[in-house]
Amino acid sequence: MRVCTIGTGYVGLVTGACLAHIGHDVICVDNNPAKVELMKSGHSPIYEPGLSDIMQSAMSTGRLQFTTDLALGVEHGEILFIAVGTPPLPNGSSDTQYVEAVAKGIGQHLNGDYKVIVNKSTVPIGSGDWVKMLVLDGVAERSKQPTLVGGGTQPDRFIPKFDVVSNPEFLREGSAIHDTLNPDRIVLGSNSQQAIDLMLRLYAPIIDRLHTEDATRSPVSVLATDLGSAEMIKYAANAFLATKISFINEIANICERVGADVTQVSKGIGLDSRIGNKFLNAGIGWGGSCFPKDLAALIHTGADYGYDAQLLKATVSVNQQQRTLVIQKLQSSLKILKGKTIGLLGLTFKPDTDDLRDAPSLDIIQILIELGAKVKAYDPIVSPQSATLPYLANVNLVDSPQLLATDSDAIVLMTEWSEFQDINYQQLAGLMRSAIVVDCRNFLSPVTLAQAGFQHIGIGC
Repeated sequence: MRVCTIGTGYVGLVTGACLAHIGHDVICVDNNPAKVELMKSGHSPIYEPGLSDIMQSAMSTGRLQFTTDLALGVEHGEILFIAVGTPPLPNGSSDTQYVEAVAKGIGQHLNGDYKVIVNKSTVPIGSGDWVKMLVLDGVAERSKQPTLVGGGTQPDRFIPKFDVVSNPEFLREGSAIHDTLNPDRIVLGSNSQQAIDLMLRLYAPIIDRLHTEDATRSPVSVLATDLGSAEMIKYAANAFLATKISFINEIANICERVGADVTQVSKGIGLDSRIGNKFLNAGIGWGGSCFPKDLAALIHTGADYGYDAQLLKATVSVNQQQRTLVIQKLQSSLKILKGKTIGLLGLTFKPDTDDLRDAPSLDIIQILIELGAKVKAYDPIVSPQSATLPYLANVNLVDSPQLLATDSDAIVLMTEWSEFQDINYQQLAGLMRSAIVVDCRNFLSPVTLAQAGFQHIGIGC
């Protein structure tokens, strides 16, 4: 099928590349010329394992193209994905100006062919009808422009044929390729059976697991629902997962006070089939671009309709409080932090991504500097050249764990990069002023660290 994805951020680029990978003819549109040129060279502007390889493979077959020309993309696509950013506003609502601009732009370039316009961006509940209105606004603006016909000028009049579908994404940064090709479910929200049928054709190779290593698995579940319910599913899923993390962090804090081990508690409750073991790892809390934004938007939506979402507010409060826990642990071990050097092992909000949006490390950096400590950091992806970023301006970014440990008073593991388990911690202990590790993800072996000469401080254990 012919597909156009508008916006080549995380969702748009991964979606476009994966759809081309399974055999569709995809044009990705972005209004950033430099970014488009980078992608045309086969390089991804974001770090995501396997993405560049899939891009280059699809481009070599001619199934994946990049352009700044929205008209070309709209003309090309039977299915048009809107995948632009919806960043949070100060009041918690979503900034939908980019969705608005794209929807109107689509309307201005529609031809007489039937199109399915898909909201892939995480948009406020009720945006399906709003996007339809904006597309029609774009059509109306276009119809006001005279078009040359047979040497004269006449209004360009036609009745656009399109439907809007909500198709929320459930990608995890660091495993987005796998999640796209092997989803738990596909959610399609629309009032049009014609649109649903086209989306089922689009996703048929994924639904039938033609691109999975385990072809014996049952087909992917597809839920077809109304627009509003599809939009709510995305918010509700992220809100539940964030609540689950805040819950286990609250339990971890109680465990510390009563002498229990939250890692054992997590295993015990995770064996309950009603609960499951995912998202039950106690730590420093959640971050990234999705959970904070989606919870804020859902709380704001509730308030718009006269509902006080107290549980969701508590989830956010517990998460924010959890970020200060590492400071308390450092103060307990080192007492005064002023004049001390603290090394952060990892900066990104999770491993296998270069995403620093709402990363807990940024809050920790700010608090440490306010308390008069020196901050060093090592991350496999965030290079010393990133020191130009405002929030890292006062951080000494180094190239290795060894440089991080040298003359540090404590190391704080912020991100559970797999390579951090293979570090020679005995060597690191010898380079430090005091061999202390605060393990904010309960990722390292306390026994191994103790044997290496470290005081290991975990979360909830």
